[in-house]
Amino acid sequence: MRLFLVEDDELLSSGLQVALRQAQYTVEHVGTSEAALSALAHNDFDMMVLDLGLPGIDGIAVLKALRAAGNPIPVLILSARDATRDRIAGLDLGADDYLIKPFELDELLARLRVLARRRNGHQVNQLTLGALAMDMGSLSVRWRGEPVELQRLEFMLLKQMAEHPQRVFNRAQLEESLYGWGEGSESNTIDVYVHHLRRKLGPEAIKTVRGVGYRIGDLAA
Repeated sequence: MRLFLVEDDELLSSGLQVALRQAQYTVEHVGTSEAALSALAHNDFDMMVLDLGLPGIDGIAVLKALRAAGNPIPVLILSARDATRDRIAGLDLGADDYLIKPFELDELLARLRVLARRRNGHQVNQLTLGALAMDMGSLSVRWRGEPVELQRLEFMLLKQMAEHPQRVFNRAQLEESLYGWGEGSESNTIDVYVHHLRRKLGPEAIKTVRGVGYRIGDLAA
């Protein structure tokens, strides 16, 4: 799951990026409202963690612009503003949750799991699509009732496509979902992982859309 972190505190953002990646999120980070608005205009994210106390234009302006553009991405606000009126204003403007600084990391992760469940409509930590069952907590997979051992990046690639069963992804989009910005990979990395998934799940599991990329295939039981 690709998470967009907008936080200007370098120490806090560095710690959050480490913790979120350990929790199996692909994290993209910027520290200003201007960079956030530019990134949102050119990228797709699954969730957003937004600090309100940004330099220059504050996070509320980012949230307003996001919702005015019709972007439905789930947003969790991080803020030291603890007045009730501030929380109400953030939620009324379209935020999905509001967490006051300082906060416990476990609570942030729990709230993100709730947002992910709302967004995807899946049961807790579980994604089921046809004969495929994926457990997000244990990173385990069952295919037609039988356990299948996947490497972490194979799991993440399969999850990205299974969460969007009607979407065709090109290689660049899949690479970003696995590695994030600025983290290079070999030119054939995605093709290799697709080959491994087809070998483990069957050739019908991942469909090639000629000239475009890949999408999840026929997962009927």
